[in-house]
Amino acid sequence: MKPSVPKGTRDFLPAEVIKRNFIFKTIRETFVKYGYQPIETPVMENLSTLTGKYGEEGDRLLFKVLNNGDFLSKANEKALAEKDSNGVLASISKRGLRYDLTVPFARFVVMHQNDIAFPFKRYAIQPVWRADRPQKGRYQEFYQCDVDVVGSESLMYEAELVQIYDEVFAKLNLKSVIKINNRKVLYGMAEAAGVADKFVEMTTAIDKLDKVGIEGVRKEMRERDIDDAAISKIEKMLEITGLAELKAAFTETETGRKGIAELEEFHAYFDTKQPTNKVVFDITLARGLNYYTGCIFEVAADKEAYPDLVMGSIGGGGRYDDLTGIFGMKGVSGVGVSFGAARIFDVMEEMNLFPAETGETLQILLIALDDEAHKYAFRQLNALRAAGINADLYPEAAKMKKMMKYANARNVPFTAIIGSEEMKTGKLAFKNMETGEQEKLGTGEIMERLKGYRKSNL
Repeated sequence: MKPSVPKGTRDFLPAEVIKRNFIFKTIRETFVKYGYQPIETPVMENLSTLTGKYGEEGDRLLFKVLNNGDFLSKANEKALAEKDSNGVLASISKRGLRYDLTVPFARFVVMHQNDIAFPFKRYAIQPVWRADRPQKGRYQEFYQCDVDVVGSESLMYEAELVQIYDEVFAKLNLKSVIKINNRKVLYGMAEAAGVADKFVEMTTAIDKLDKVGIEGVRKEMRERDIDDAAISKIEKMLEITGLAELKAAFTETETGRKGIAELEEFHAYFDTKQPTNKVVFDITLARGLNYYTGCIFEVAADKEAYPDLVMGSIGGGGRYDDLTGIFGMKGVSGVGVSFGAARIFDVMEEMNLFPAETGETLQILLIALDDEAHKYAFRQLNALRAAGINADLYPEAAKMKKMMKYANARNVPFTAIIGSEEMKTGKLAFKNMETGEQEKLGTGEIMERLKGYRKSNL
């Protein structure tokens, strides 16, 4: 049998896992700095929890899990005979793999409302699954790094979350553009165009603007029964770049004006600190998920900094006023953003943005020249590890070329060579693998030398 992995999934080699952990570590430390607490939710959720929360396209992309045991014995026979996939599925599958971390979080809040203090600030770094068509930057299994706060309507949190985006991408040295819009602004567009009853259809079409262009958006809106006069008005509004101009277009829509007011309040908080990355208002930003109700965000790598890069968004999120309401807990507003770790990893690999030392796990590799020296080296190894140093010993006395090749393959920054002379003097041949410089140092001196040296991101 030829070994393989399911489409849309991938293996990660040690160096890749270390780089990915560097991303996770940077994100996690920033979340904690801003006062967020960790939680975890199960890989599987009940399908009743997941369905109807992501729009029709999202529901199609849910991975369903078959019921345990002889699931076909309880299948809907009529649906089976008629080859009705949805009818059969409802009778043989009650669970699904989580599509994102936000809906499970809303379920978590309702179930644990008596165990947490509001406003509740949480983060989660876990994998999610989507039955999407695999392509560059799009996988069926990938990690999301989410940060949310529920129990407050304060737009301070929108500003804080954009600050988190800005700080994380600055630390990763990944130049980005953070786009901001408001779902109420989008609803105001629909009202101003006279198609408020087609709001979902309009936003679903606009959300595909980057992929299909304005002609594609126009075609999709027509297919969704939005007339040409309304389409023309929508297209003109999509060209607006500032809130002042938008106010003039929203004289007859109260919802649209409220969206503008929320964006202005966001800026009253956010503009107190100069961002490192670009933060821009983008009226074309739609975010297709149905549960967003206020400010929405999306992050992309900066095209001016990386003109040859082809990659979709690397983060997104927004305000959801009543997501917990579907689970019976009304009137609890929340807001959150997500980092797309898989795409961030791909961008940093392609643009060579990882620090040179990120691939290191070992600080030193000991190399023994004969069997007696090997046992001596093992005692030194124990001492180094006891001192908190990441150390290893080549498992046998072998040819020097072979042992050094292994050291290079492990990307180890230092080696210590031990033979009969080193055992007599207690001074090991300490070698800098980058410069080739070699000196005689005792184990204690090596400990001091390595104590301040960078350690693994694991």
